[in-house]
Amino acid sequence: MMLLANCGAFHRIKAPRETYSRVVHGQPLTVGAGLITTSPGRFRQRSETLWQIPLILELSHPEWDSSFFSQSTRYVNLVKMNKPKMATEKGVPSNSRVLMLLGQLEKMNGDSMGRDAETARQVTAKILHLIQTQERSGKEVMSKGSSGMEVILASLENFQDLQTTLNILYILSELLTVGRGRRVGVFVSKGGTGILFQLLITASKELPPSEELMLQLHSLLAKVGPKDRKFGVKSRLSGALNITVNIMKQNLQNAKLLLPCLQVLRVYSTNSVNAISLGKNGVVELMLKIVAPYSKKNTSLHKVALDALGALLKSKANARRAVDGGHVPVLLLLYLDWHRNDTRHRHMLIRKGLLVCLRNITNIKLGRKAFVEGDGMRILYNTSTECLPVRTLDPLVNTSSLIMRKCFPKNRLPLPTIKSVFHHPLPHIPPAGPVAQLYNQPPGVDDVVDESDDNDETEGDTENDTENEEDEKYQRSLNDDIETDLNKLHPKKSPSRPLEELRVYERFFLELSEDFQEYNFECSKSASTPLSSSLSLSASSTRCTRPIVVPTAQALPPKHCPISSSQEDCKPTKRQQTQQSQSAPTSTPPAPLTPLELDTIHLTKDQDKKGKAPIPSWDRHTALSSLTRPASLGQKVEQELVHVLECVSLEEEGMLNSEAEIRGVSQEGSPVHATRHIQSPLLLGGISTRRVGGGGSNWGSDCGSEGAEDEGGEGAVLEVPDTARLLALHDPDLYVEMVKGTQSVPQYAEVAYPDYFGHVAPTFREPLLERIYGVQRSKIFQDIERLIHPNDIIDKVVYDLDISSCPVIEDDGESLKFNSQFESGNLRKAIQVRKYEYDLVLNSDINSNHYHQWFYFEVSGMRVGSTYRFNIINCEKSNSQFNYGMQVLMYSVQEAISGRPCWVRTGMDICYYKNHFARSSIAAGGQKGKSYYTLTFSISFNHKDDVCYFAYHYPYTYSTLKMHLSKLEDSRTPQIYLRQDVLCETLGGNSCPLLTITAMPESNSNDHICQFRNRPLIFLSARVHPGETNASWVMKGTLEFLMGTSPLAASLREAYIFKIVPMLNPDGVVNGNHRCSLSGEDLNRQWQNPNPELHPTIFHTKSLLQYLAHIQRAPLVFCDYHGHSRKKNVFMYGCSMKETIWQSNTSATSSDLQEDLGYRALPKILSQIAPVFSMASCSFVVERSKESTARVVVWREIGVQRSYTMESTLCGCDQGKYKGLQISTRELEEMGAQFCVALLRLKRLTGLRNHQHLLDLESDLIGTQSKVVSSCPTTYVMEEDEPSFLEAIDYSAESNDEDAEPENEQGSEVHEIPDHLDQVSDSESNHRV
Repeated sequence: MMLLANCGAFHRIKAPRETYSRVVHGQPLTVGAGLITTSPGRFRQRSETLWQIPLILELSHPEWDSSFFSQSTRYVNLVKMNKPKMATEKGVPSNSRVLMLLGQLEKMNGDSMGRDAETARQVTAKILHLIQTQERSGKEVMSKGSSGMEVILASLENFQDLQTTLNILYILSELLTVGRGRRVGVFVSKGGTGILFQLLITASKELPPSEELMLQLHSLLAKVGPKDRKFGVKSRLSGALNITVNIMKQNLQNAKLLLPCLQVLRVYSTNSVNAISLGKNGVVELMLKIVAPYSKKNTSLHKVALDALGALLKSKANARRAVDGGHVPVLLLLYLDWHRNDTRHRHMLIRKGLLVCLRNITNIKLGRKAFVEGDGMRILYNTSTECLPVRTLDPLVNTSSLIMRKCFPKNRLPLPTIKSVFHHPLPHIPPAGPVAQLYNQPPGVDDVVDESDDNDETEGDTENDTENEEDEKYQRSLNDDIETDLNKLHPKKSPSRPLEELRVYERFFLELSEDFQEYNFECSKSASTPLSSSLSLSASSTRCTRPIVVPTAQALPPKHCPISSSQEDCKPTKRQQTQQSQSAPTSTPPAPLTPLELDTIHLTKDQDKKGKAPIPSWDRHTALSSLTRPASLGQKVEQELVHVLECVSLEEEGMLNSEAEIRGVSQEGSPVHATRHIQSPLLLGGISTRRVGGGGSNWGSDCGSEGAEDEGGEGAVLEVPDTARLLALHDPDLYVEMVKGTQSVPQYAEVAYPDYFGHVAPTFREPLLERIYGVQRSKIFQDIERLIHPNDIIDKVVYDLDISSCPVIEDDGESLKFNSQFESGNLRKAIQVRKYEYDLVLNSDINSNHYHQWFYFEVSGMRVGSTYRFNIINCEKSNSQFNYGMQVLMYSVQEAISGRPCWVRTGMDICYYKNHFARSSIAAGGQKGKSYYTLTFSISFNHKDDVCYFAYHYPYTYSTLKMHLSKLEDSRTPQIYLRQDVLCETLGGNSCPLLTITAMPESNSNDHICQFRNRPLIFLSARVHPGETNASWVMKGTLEFLMGTSPLAASLREAYIFKIVPMLNPDGVVNGNHRCSLSGEDLNRQWQNPNPELHPTIFHTKSLLQYLAHIQRAPLVFCDYHGHSRKKNVFMYGCSMKETIWQSNTSATSSDLQEDLGYRALPKILSQIAPVFSMASCSFVVERSKESTARVVVWREIGVQRSYTMESTLCGCDQGKYKGLQISTRELEEMGAQFCVALLRLKRLTGLRNHQHLLDLESDLIGTQSKVVSSCPTTYVMEEDEPSFLEAIDYSAESNDEDAEPENEQGSEVHEIPDHLDQVSDSESNHRV
């Protein structure tokens, strides 16, 4: 019923408020509080529009008479009778014409007797007209709650009339063209795909079939197919697949019908089974007939046909069919025609389609062979070169590059064998070990080029993918490495070794039984006699008396001469020492000088130059502690805890000023005033010299010559930086002494300049290198030029360790000189490819055939103004931080002589990509079809005939460690308890040092001795992987802090006893290995069952921990320092049963989930005080692949809850204070010091029984100067945790390369942790003081 108003005098009718908000004949219906008003005149004219409103009328105006009321009611009832019986959406008027027509269609569907063909045609034609002319009609049909689609599909099934069927197909085409995504989904969900296929089959039986019907059916199928996941299966099972093919064969000249058929075929072919079936049916040849020969007619037809052909050729069977049919040359010539004629680049999609076909064909070996034989390399190289200037053609260039790299003939590495040049005999070789497998291979099969068809290349879509975007892709992937066996997550109940067997290790814990009764505490306050050390690092205790060659800091290096086992092939010429003439011009540059034998070098320090007083050795922590001097020691400790960032940061203004003073930085660029004089026994004037085992320049003679005699001239005294004054723990003299006692497999007899001079961290910051767009592509094209223009390649070997008698190959001075025969050096071979380009090959780890990443080598004989390119061609990892801003490190001897002895980040056009050198499946863990990767960088040298060193990261040798430990022992104060023990001897005959550091007791009273003995233990280790030199720099920062004189360091020593193994793998470090020891094994995978003969350092370190567990003194914290090659920042991996269970969705009992959350305390503290530390990158999940690492074994077998691996980036930071900067030794040492501060905080936190008080205290300690970091989710990272690539190049195709050589503690999937896990809490009660 209606309530109407007349002529502005409005009257009200009651109606539900939500009934409408629409306009009746242009007059708005005003909706009030449950009332609607309008005028009677308007109602009489358009009353039919209100039939849907259920109103209760209340007549309250004289003009509303009974006749009007009855008339209106009749009209409304009439409209109601004709209303379609369809479910409609709220807000859609029930008198909509399209809905009324659909209602009629529905009625006809239900009444088989009343189906009139003519009526059906008229109704469907009207519906089509409404949908074509009124946008709202389509919305009404497809609206939610409407049954319009069901009515249309039912009509399509029921009506046999051709015109009616076409009308319905037109209707569907109109509906699905707009808002395709949702509407097509509705169509598929209602079974529309199957109805279309059935109609296609029915129509095909008509002879001849209706062309218009086939056209519309295939057009609709082309729209629906991509949204229907089962489209391919439905087409095959229904028989529609062959019908489409037959129609195409019969209508090759009918472009109008052929186009939709090809569009449907393109979707069919995405199903692999369909692709094979279509290939057998001759569709591959059919597509080639359509696309060839070249023609610009029907380009849309060619585009779709190429898309379909590309999908078909993903099948290897079809790819072989194309090769056997000789179609590869046809496709190449067709691509060349399109390239030449498409000068305006309007048909790039056709050209890309041809390349996609070639790309899929070349996924098989036969396809690659046919491509090369068809001159494909030259065609794609030339066309790509012409496309380079046009940025919009990058997709063509990138795809062409990918194809060429796949088809580049696979070569072996230019080596006689991929096994290491050096071999070390082992006490015994386990039959199932890697060494036995390595040396049991028949000769010549260790580096076989794999000829399999496996070539699972992947292609990126853009060169601009960012690191974070790639990370997100990996984070979405599933991880199968999480440990799900609860038995392996529970701690071991019984000890693995009896106490009687472990008592031998009691001698390493004298501090636990020391009573100090004979120690004079009064004298110790004024004296500084250090405790006796059982570790002798002096030269007098060494067994090696061979001559050691050390640098003399000259500008021009001498000639190379080989090292022979007898040291008799090349001996230096003896010369008389003389003094340089005082009248010599000061502007004359130093002439070439030779390194000296250790026994003849004479070093003097110039302390009286210019009347200046000697510069005292600088102690960083002394300087830091002097910033604030509170009244009492307790107040000092508390204040330093509150202001910990100022105390530990190495970037503070005061410290930088202090460094500037020490280094003597001036505006003229002469940063060092502290110098030393080195007297040389050589003569000046360019006389030829020789050098034992060393680097080189153009000066000198061949290896076998006796060398020139002196021809006059005078001796030289060189002024070089006195780094012993610049660096508190460095002394060149002492370093040389330590080198004497270092045992190496190659018997190195030379000292590298950087290790001798030392490294002073530069004060300037080194930002991450911004990568230039297309740099990787340009490098790859230069590699491809080698095959295209082989006559331009020099291919000259200039350095080869496989030639043991003389690895440095002499020439006419047109080549660089290389050398790596010094401690930690790694370079096996250098090949001059072009005048200024060199391929470099790294040596495998000893007793191994892989692990190529660490490099450290010397270059000399360079020219100023020329840009040299270096390619390290046998890298193994599938990605590297070199693609994301990391640079190589370079040390210039000329710069060091000038007063800047430091490693600096350098190199331009740096990238890392897959190359054409095949990696043997023997070296790839059984995986076939793998390739090596190239690290390439370019450099321009600033000094003529400089001697420069390049390294993967800041070198830190074993001899450097011994020197640092000796200097630390000399700096010990009476208040420090320091003991150095030899834990064991390695396979190579080097000592593994063990340090004990704590504070001396205040007196020998029982209370003080008891407190001394009962301090909790902290166990630290580092450098189990030799190539992770950053771990040693972090350890250096820790050791310096512990031995410092600040109140913070004193408080830390009073809180804990530190047991430290600073280098777990001395042999690997000495011999330039990247990951293994001399046993050829990764020592961090031997902790479960170490062998005392093959893995002595791991065996005895684990034994120390087992002994502590037996005597109920398990460490409070165990931390193993590592380096990470694929992630930024510093972070930790820990162990948590609860988080592992939570991540793996393993069912567990409530008892399994009972776990103290104290394992999160230390990384949480570090995230608040250390700028380089990232809590978001930490993970506490236990992985299957890491069950034999130190972290997991110490957690499970020793029972140390806080068992960590601390990973330090080799690259830089992407968060915090150092965001966007490459990491240097300054930040690494700072991290080591901040780790100590975090331990002191942890001590205070673990002394509290109530967790809430613990949190409150932590907040108090942080104060206002450290922003409290919110709860960060644990990041669990898989093996492949880095992004694949920046450019659309396929170097990341092998996403599982590292299964055979897992990266330490890596991963990539982010898992969020519930908030209740992200707390700092602890219930430690065993270590309270």
